[in-house]
Amino acid sequence: MSGKNMVPVSDAEFKAQVLDSTTPVLVDFWAEWCGPCKTLTPRIDALAGQYAGKIKVVSMDVDANPDTPTSFGIRSIPTLLMFKGGKLAGELVGAHPNNTIEDLIKKTLT
Repeated sequence: MSGKNMVPVSDAEFKAQVLDSTTPVLVDFWAEWCGPCKTLTPRIDALAGQYAGKIKVVSMDVDANPDTPTSFGIRSIPTLLMFKGGKLAGELVGAHPNNTIEDLIKKTLT
């Protein structure tokens, strides 16, 4: 799922869109069948709009793109990974409240 402020990304695009990004990137790993993912997407999209220009927010369907989630050891969704300078800067597993997600973003921006 993607909101209007989120960019869908595939396994093939992950390196260019996330690891090679000069801007910090929040990656939302989700699946169509995941109920908590559906409740999280609108909140992630709102934060993406709020932090536009400071971070990039991408979403990855784990069913359509199994390689990237496997390479990062993702076993549960929703999972949010924050990258800065091509390196993993933080991780949240589950449908966390907005303030927890925003704390992850703020910590990465400092």
